[in-house]
Amino acid sequence: MIQPAYIPSPSSNGFHIGPLFFHAYGLMYVIGVAAAILIVRRRWARQGGDPDLAYEAAKWGFPAGLVGGRIYFLITTPSQMPDHWWGPFAIWDGGLGIWGGVAAGAAVGIWRLRKLLPWTDVMRFWDAVAPALLVAQAIGRIGNYFNQELFGKPSTLPWALKISLAHRQSELAPKYWKYSTFQPTFLYELIWDLGLAAFLVWLGNHRRIRPPGLFALYVAGYSAFRIFEESVRIDYSVYIVGMRLNFWIAIIGTLAGLIWFMAIQRGGRRRGDSGSGSGAPPARPKAAYSRSGSR
Repeated sequence: MIQPAYIPSPSSNGFHIGPLFFHAYGLMYVIGVAAAILIVRRRWARQGGDPDLAYEAAKWGFPAGLVGGRIYFLITTPSQMPDHWWGPFAIWDGGLGIWGGVAAGAAVGIWRLRKLLPWTDVMRFWDAVAPALLVAQAIGRIGNYFNQELFGKPSTLPWALKISLAHRQSELAPKYWKYSTFQPTFLYELIWDLGLAAFLVWLGNHRRIRPPGLFALYVAGYSAFRIFEESVRIDYSVYIVGMRLNFWIAIIGTLAGLIWFMAIQRGGRRRGDSGSGSGAPPARPKAAYSRSGSR
């Protein structure tokens, strides 16, 4: 039976310019970070902060996120590391673990921001960052498409993703080699990330959300989708109690994010704090980031 429609995979995971080869995976991450910086600049400026603070946060948070994401990936899927001395550094081959990247990037970014802003404004900045991270992650998933990875169970749906035999043999157990089209879980996540980003922007503009409530919802919302995604994916993973390791991490992230959000909002109501919605006061001018690093 011939499948009437499917999404074809690209024949290459990058392109040449002269002697240089550019990996689409890395390029998408660069574009994603650039988009996130532009979004944060605009959102932080609307709160009365210095938009250049977005550059400072990215300068410290992005490299830390790369390191943390790669370490998380190597710990959870060591067999997917290239068998060369440079294998641990080959982020274009195997990629990054999103939870490790967000955790490391956020920790270093917060450490840097705390030297420039009062804690209350650091929390406001978190909420400005939350939708931008989702947009960056969505763009990054395009890199998974070029790498022919992050796909799910065999499927004959019209939007199923065709995977080459070479990638099926490198990514999957032999029992799946006879199939050629699979669930495009990278695409599902891309759509979810953009939808969740739009929802967080809408919520921040129409409801009084005490910061960093939007960031807590980002953690919960993204992790909730990963519960579904990890139940569909069939590529290599460490399994615990019959489920992929990241399935359990996603459940923990969802619960932690929801509990964190409720604790933030209840704490704000007890103290009578205003939220970060459309009626919230702007960030204090004295807390704005300056190039000299003064507070």
